[in-house]
Amino acid sequence: MRINKNKFLYIISPNKISKFFYKNLEKVLKTQKVSFFQLRLKKYPMKEKILIGKKIKKICKDKKVKFLINDDPILALRLNADGCHLGQKDINIKAARKIIGKKIIGVTCHNSLFLAKKAIREGASYVAFGAFYPSKTKKSKFTANIEILNKAKKFTKIPVVAIGGINSKNYKNLLLNNANFLAISGYIWNNKKYKPLQALEKLK
Repeated sequence: MRINKNKFLYIISPNKISKFFYKNLEKVLKTQKVSFFQLRLKKYPMKEKILIGKKIKKICKDKKVKFLINDDPILALRLNADGCHLGQKDINIKAARKIIGKKIIGVTCHNSLFLAKKAIREGASYVAFGAFYPSKTKKSKFTANIEILNKAKKFTKIPVVAIGGINSKNYKNLLLNNANFLAISGYIWNNKKYKPLQALEKLK
C-alpha cells in the first residue's frame, strides 16, 4: 500500500447519513487530502447499507479515494469495496481474506504491539491504534500512548493509522510521531463550530 504524505486523512462516516451528507462528502474528498473513506453504520439494515454504500462508492471512485467497510467483509464484497476494517471482536483476517481476497484489510490493535504483530503476521494491510484522545463518536475502553506509533514503525513498513478524538489541535503531534494516516469522524461531521469542509481545511 502506497503512503502519500499529503493524503494523510482516513475519514469515517457519521453514525447517521443525512440528505446533506453526500454533497458534504464530495466537498471533503475533493480537497485531495483523503486516502480512505470508511463506511461505518451500526444500526442500519443491510438493504439500506447497500443503497448508501453504492452512492458513497461512486463519490469515492470519482475522487480516487479508497472505499472501505467497517466490520463486514460480506458487505464489502457485495459493494465491491476496496476493502474492510476489522475490530478485535470481528472475524479474523484469514476468514475475511476468503471473502474479499487480496483487497485491503485493516485491523484495530488498540494500544497493543502484540495485537499489531499478530495482525501483521496474518497479512493485515494496515494496523490502527487508539483511542489517542477522548471521543464522543465511539466510546473506547482503550487509551493509546503516542509512543506506540514510533514503536510500531520500528518493526513494520505497513501503514500505521491513529484514531480517537483527533482534531485540529492535536493532529500534528500524531503525524510527527509516525502516524501515516489519521482516522477522523466526529471532528468532521459533528463539529459545532465548522462545516465539514471548513473543519477539514484546518488540518493542513
